[in-house]
Amino acid sequence: MQVKLMCTVLYLFNDVGLRHYSRTTCLKVFGAAVNSQRGKPTYTGQIIPPPAKYGGRHTVALIPGDGIGPELLNHVRELFRFSCVPVDFEVVHVNSSSTSEDDINNAIMAIRRNGVALKGNIETNHTMPPNHKSRNNLLRTSLDLFANMMHCQSLPGVQTRHKNIDIIIIRENTEGEYSSLEHESVPGVVESLKIITRNNSLRIADYAFKLAREKGRRRVTAVHKANIMKLADGLFLQCCKEVASGYPDIEFDSMIVDNTTMQLVSKPQQFDVMLMPNLYGNVVSNVCAGLVGGPGLVPGANYGRDYAVFETATRNTGKSIANRNIANPTAMLLASCLMLDHLKLHDYANMIRGAILTTMNETRLHTADIGGQGTTSEVVQSIMRIIQSGGPLTTEI
Repeated sequence: MQVKLMCTVLYLFNDVGLRHYSRTTCLKVFGAAVNSQRGKPTYTGQIIPPPAKYGGRHTVALIPGDGIGPELLNHVRELFRFSCVPVDFEVVHVNSSSTSEDDINNAIMAIRRNGVALKGNIETNHTMPPNHKSRNNLLRTSLDLFANMMHCQSLPGVQTRHKNIDIIIIRENTEGEYSSLEHESVPGVVESLKIITRNNSLRIADYAFKLAREKGRRRVTAVHKANIMKLADGLFLQCCKEVASGYPDIEFDSMIVDNTTMQLVSKPQQFDVMLMPNLYGNVVSNVCAGLVGGPGLVPGANYGRDYAVFETATRNTGKSIANRNIANPTAMLLASCLMLDHLKLHDYANMIRGAILTTMNETRLHTADIGGQGTTSEVVQSIMRIIQSGGPLTTEI
């Protein structure tokens, strides 16, 4: 009875009483307006998040990565403490220059233990030995994080060539050209294998159509190169068509990848949900991020049946601007909001997301990458001031 009472008190303190413990920092935790496209936060809800521990708190694996990753994730931790978010971090460092896989195996174990991770990008240097596997790729394949999702949409406070962009990109995350199967049987002749399987193609297509229906989207476009790779991309395209037949309420079409890139930079508004294999997803994701303002603005999520990992949508380390206090924190902070949505901590996610977008769209405090003069820390401090004041939040993009 005593233990049960203690647990109840801890839960109430963290879930309710925490707001009164620091009214200045937690004023709008349970009153924040929902900020999301079409009234729904951009997260899948298709896998069950790990349950909270005693006191309603969650433990999340934190992988700082390289370049700007460590400093941006320090700002996430700072903002979470300020906002009284009931999340504790287990920090796991991965040395990208090491030939040993012990570090990445420790990180994978931490994600298995906690179910969720927030990470910076881990550098994959092309000068490493051929048997050196990308740590990012090992993490995704080991945990079967088969779906990469990013939501690219125009921000009214950011000046770009194109307006009214609102695209969800779904990328198969575990096979294709990233299968790490290469060999040089004859000197000077390298064979690099691209693996496309029916099961994984059906799985990612079904994921995309379910997400499209959940978000009220009207059309899914499969991106491919089946005119050249008739067996590999042909199989992917056929699987997309099979799945599409089960969703008569959603329009389906397809487009060859080279034409897709041209269409994106000329008329991106034509796209709604885009579905594609691994490498094309990498290319298209970077193009779309550039269209809405750059890699510092767009968050990304990797989902599997059992685990979820959140990061910036474009997987670059930003080494050239590391430790200079000029990196745009928006993408990483928004990725942390996607993580909070996944953990069902929607009120905290909405509060932080609203303050981020108010800073971006109304305060217009911008870092150098989007034409401003603000520093990383100044942007984060502005976000905290908005949360503290309980002032008006941007509720629509």
